[in-house]
Amino acid sequence: MQDQIFNIHTEEEFTEAALQVFKHQFTNNKVYRSFCDLLYVHPSDVTTIFQIPFLPIQFFKTRRVLSSLDAIQETFTSSGTTGSIVSKHFVTDSSLYQKSYRKGFEHFYGNIKDYVVLALLPNYLERKGSSLVAMVDDFIQQSNNSASGFYLNNVNELAITLNQLDKSGQKVLLIGVSFALLDLVEKQQFRLKNTIVMETGGMKGRRKELIRNELHALLQKGFGVSEVHSEYGMTELLSQGYSKGKGIFKCPPWMKIVTRDTEDALTIHQSSKTGGINVIDLANYNSCSFIATQDLGNALSDRSFEILGRFDNSDIRGCNLMVM
Repeated sequence: MQDQIFNIHTEEEFTEAALQVFKHQFTNNKVYRSFCDLLYVHPSDVTTIFQIPFLPIQFFKTRRVLSSLDAIQETFTSSGTTGSIVSKHFVTDSSLYQKSYRKGFEHFYGNIKDYVVLALLPNYLERKGSSLVAMVDDFIQQSNNSASGFYLNNVNELAITLNQLDKSGQKVLLIGVSFALLDLVEKQQFRLKNTIVMETGGMKGRRKELIRNELHALLQKGFGVSEVHSEYGMTELLSQGYSKGKGIFKCPPWMKIVTRDTEDALTIHQSSKTGGINVIDLANYNSCSFIATQDLGNALSDRSFEILGRFDNSDIRGCNLMVM
């Protein structure tokens, strides 16, 4: 089944795979099974993806969400304030994560070897357990270019390198957290022609929060680019969505976004509608592939989606049966 996940091409194949993964996780994931039992949902009653229960994302903070008895190879952790409980994603097969992000990037952007990868992820580099750093570090290695690398405080060196590479015609992927990219363009203005500027979010505690349009307008002006790209990922997912501009994200074929009613978290919208973001990530085969996040957004008809913000309160209303 795991090999089939990355060979999905149609909606029918996705649905068939999702239903199989649901049965697997219902049977092998004690936390998820208990959640489904509380909702009186059994695989024998489920024939569409909209009937599958979505586990509230907070469970990754309080439970070991596992659908495998294999040894844990890697533990990814979320960032958090001092003393706060962080999410933990226990990964029993690191190759699934590697296949997911490599194939996902190639699906949208082509061969990573065509790029120099410049990473500006200071707050992620300052802690252990970041799945984003693991992914970008692999991209840097896969690019097989000596100019690729991480940058922490040496932004002047980054600016010089970025300008030189871009002017030479080299394709560049500049991936960074929002506040660090803003810091960079405040120190120097660019006129980039061969560079993809990709923000991964991340303003918490570093700068005043900006809405996406404001953030992208500042970055577009500062880097001299027509669009700013974005990556949508999180500790609890092994797949990523990508936006090539205007905040519209697309999923790789093994990932799908649906929305839930904001007042009744157990009601899943079957058409394009604003609501809570629920993610189906089939790469999460050994944890949980069906997650109710704390993001608010739209699932659009062509498998794309947009993120509008987050719920004001920390709990997902109507869907916190076992969080405590």
